[in-house]
Amino acid sequence: MVTESFKETLKFYNEGLQLYKNRKFKEAWELFKKAVEITPNDGPSKKYIGRCEAFIANPPPEDWDGVFEMKTK
Repeated sequence: MVTESFKETLKFYNEGLQLYKNRKFKEAWELFKKAVEITPNDGPSKKYIGRCEAFIANPPPEDWDGVFEMKTK
């Protein structure tokens, strides 16, 4: 059974992912944070929070294809 809180988490995650793909990293970060507030162990949202923070600090090139390249192990 899917809980209402999970549905809400998924909604924030999906909206955040669309913003992320459209290079709106600050807005996406805010939605991923909301998802984690509802579901603290939401791994995908946590991962994208880190990626958004990296791209806010160092935006990707204009021809960015959506791929996140890890700079460290």
